[in-house]
Amino acid sequence: MAFNDWDEVRTAFQVARLGTVSGAAQALGVHHATVIRHIDSLEQKLETKLFQRHARGYTPTEAGNDLLQVAQSTDDQLAQLANRIKGRGNEVTGELIITSIAVLAPLLSPALAAFREEHPDLRVKFLTDERVFRLEYGEAHVAVRAGSPPDQPDNVAQKFYNQGFALYASKDYVERHGMPESLEDVGNHVFIGSADDTPRAPFFAWLKANVPAANIGFQVNQVTAIAPAIHAGIGIGFSTTWAEAGRDDVVQVFAPRPEWNSQLWLVTHVDLHRTAKVQTCLSFLKEWAKRWPAQEA
Repeated sequence: MAFNDWDEVRTAFQVARLGTVSGAAQALGVHHATVIRHIDSLEQKLETKLFQRHARGYTPTEAGNDLLQVAQSTDDQLAQLANRIKGRGNEVTGELIITSIAVLAPLLSPALAAFREEHPDLRVKFLTDERVFRLEYGEAHVAVRAGSPPDQPDNVAQKFYNQGFALYASKDYVERHGMPESLEDVGNHVFIGSADDTPRAPFFAWLKANVPAANIGFQVNQVTAIAPAIHAGIGIGFSTTWAEAGRDDVVQVFAPRPEWNSQLWLVTHVDLHRTAKVQTCLSFLKEWAKRWPAQEA
């Protein structure tokens, strides 16, 4: 008869190892009646005697010795597994899942490449999506999020980097249309806005509230589509200072303003926050972010 009750096998293992019901009960922290019941049940399932009962205790039969060897090996493997799992908490190895919105990939990828270079035993999985990954369900170890402070319970949120947004245009656009004198008088200039009625990005909300609708001649539904539109010469649009730094085909039309900026956050779940690989990653990203263009908080 097949059996799958590890509690009964573990009980039989302890009886065989210690030779008495009372010794096994003490080792397992159960009543001696539970030990006897487990042995009787297991022998019934296997349809064979596992022990010879005598005045001094229990002696394994041949079948009992076979079971003892298997149980010993299994017990050792479980102990080794527990030690490995505990040890992983102190090692920068295994898999590390990091998530962010797709527009941050050019910013984060060089940092992750350098981090991976320092920790070659670590397998990094970088997931980009507009949806919020559920850290409490183990979907990611570290999340880079933008905007308001994350308020999910059991998550640890730390300020990471304050993205500065400015208004840019391509040199080709400026050569053809010139530069607006001020944001209070934009003339006939074309701006790149949001296709959403209630845009979430602070710079898009500002644009909708402060620039005439007639001037917003091109609209996008994803932030990732703004830069290609700027570079194509469609009009004036928002982009981050880090994304446009060093480009010789783009002109900064208006400098960053605090109301346009977007705060980035490093978010982890409290259960994994103190593990070695998560702490190492957080420290590395914070240090790496010092290379990026500084913006006022």
